[in-house]
Amino acid sequence: MIAPSILSADFARLADEAAAVEGSDWLHVDVMDAHFVPNLTLGLPVVESLLKATDIPLDCHLMIENPGRWAPPYAEAGAHNVTFHAEATDDPRSVARDIRAAGGKAGLSVKPGTPIEPYLEILKDFDTLLVMSVEPGFGGQSFMPEVLEKARAVRKLVDSGELKLLVEIDGGINTATVEQAAEAGIDCFVAGSAVYGTADPAEAVRSLRTQAAKASPHLTIAN
Repeated sequence: MIAPSILSADFARLADEAAAVEGSDWLHVDVMDAHFVPNLTLGLPVVESLLKATDIPLDCHLMIENPGRWAPPYAEAGAHNVTFHAEATDDPRSVARDIRAAGGKAGLSVKPGTPIEPYLEILKDFDTLLVMSVEPGFGGQSFMPEVLEKARAVRKLVDSGELKLLVEIDGGINTATVEQAAEAGIDCFVAGSAVYGTADPAEAVRSLRTQAAKASPHLTIAN
């Protein structure tokens, strides 16, 4: 699965930018509040507008404080997957439950420096684990390969049947890094400038998907 990140798109032309990546699995939307991370992007009104402009399922990544208050409305609006940060709440299970009750899939994200071990027990309450391979807050950063150990640990639990979870990665994914992420067991790859920084974003999505599937021990491309 490839999820182009509109953080790298032209914010004045979001409907057109969504159309430019037709055929993508998800459209990744980075919501930042200038508190949890030192950047401010967009919020629920823009997501509601995007939902009217595209049929691509929206993958909302909330880099915000107080996700218990703000995350469920994104699911209520129609976002397919709503991910919040483990570091932003003391009760991630409760937030996940409310997201699911609102009609969305629930995702948990961890920063590069956050160990995954304390959260392994609660991952059964989530649909997605988003492993950050850069520090959240800004696009265009370099990939941090050391975080792939988290993906490998969770992949083992998924493959053994202990977890039913989609493993996603976000940060520095491009043609030079997508294969090592795929080899580590990633299912879904968020890509920003590697898609929107090209002359043909839709072709960039197809190319990344093919490259990931060839390198992955478990991914395939449907005929």
